[in-house]
Amino acid sequence: MHFSCEKELIVKEIAVAQEIISSRNTLSILSNVLLENRDNLLAIKATDLKVSFQTQIAVETKSSGTVTVFCDKFLGILRSLPEGEVEVELQSDGMLYIRPVFQKIDFKLKSIPSDKYPELKEIGEEAFFEFPQAEFLDMIAKTLFAVSSDETRYFMNGVYFEKTDDKLVMVATDGRRLSYVAKSAEAKVGDFKGVIIPPKILHLIRKLCAGEGNLSLAISENSLFVRFGQLRIASNLIDAQFPNYQRVIPKSQEHRLTVSRDSLQAALRRVSLLVEEKSRRVQISVEPGNLEVSSSEGEIGMAKEQMPCEYDGPAMTIAANYGYLLEPLKETSEQTVALEFTEADKAITMKPVPEKDYFHIIMPMQIG
Repeated sequence: MHFSCEKELIVKEIAVAQEIISSRNTLSILSNVLLENRDNLLAIKATDLKVSFQTQIAVETKSSGTVTVFCDKFLGILRSLPEGEVEVELQSDGMLYIRPVFQKIDFKLKSIPSDKYPELKEIGEEAFFEFPQAEFLDMIAKTLFAVSSDETRYFMNGVYFEKTDDKLVMVATDGRRLSYVAKSAEAKVGDFKGVIIPPKILHLIRKLCAGEGNLSLAISENSLFVRFGQLRIASNLIDAQFPNYQRVIPKSQEHRLTVSRDSLQAALRRVSLLVEEKSRRVQISVEPGNLEVSSSEGEIGMAKEQMPCEYDGPAMTIAANYGYLLEPLKETSEQTVALEFTEADKAITMKPVPEKDYFHIIMPMQIG
């Protein structure tokens, strides 16, 4: 195997491969990246057996071949080289030579034959459907922050993804809050059973997607496949039963207030400077026309901020984790949000105004 290409081009893709496998043992072939060079194309593949990644870049092929090489060291060598064209050559002794084309710098790295590398998962072309990148990224952004990090409740360690009627739905919950978003599926999307997607592949999609055009999705019994541009990503799904989220969505709530998103977001950031670190509790007090956000941190101090709102219900004080309020506000583009509630100890629903295709449910905390 012998090829040359621009350093910047190969570094970008090897860096993504390293993200996939960075947690693997350095002695395992899973710490290697697979390189397949033929017909002036270099295929790059990586996997940790749960998530796999493959792409291809244009190179100048001098001789075809396939090999695997320790990804972390390969990436480090490539990054250390001067800008411009680099040359990669596999010698008969199994060493991979890496050097810039126009300077006398030589590295050699031990390789492992590609026949020891695991097969990456594939699925038939007919299984894929198209969906706008921008909308899929928006769905991820509005749910990913609500995923539970409690590994003992692994059924909440991912984002639930399902098709209902003509919509694609994503839901995430950690048992104390729930984020829901639904988007119309304009293209023909076949029915599929609801699945739980691990966060790792969703973070990867957010990082790599440009947000323009469509991506292709396919779902098998235990895997998710995503394609966009030259990139192919696949991930195992979480094998569990997601909670019945419909049961925690309030059918109706008696009171509703609307307030400026920017004002509420800024107030929460300020008063959160003085909260108990463990509880992260702030209090929201409402009365007709006025909303007050306050916090206290033991004997250190307290903070409060008032702002106008549209509300004509009874005076009420609700306590909540300020992060559960701030995180959905960050992902809301509308200038006004609504908070709906019935009692101080019942669920709060946050929605954009005008209402769209998403909402967030927050369970309140005890006051005091």
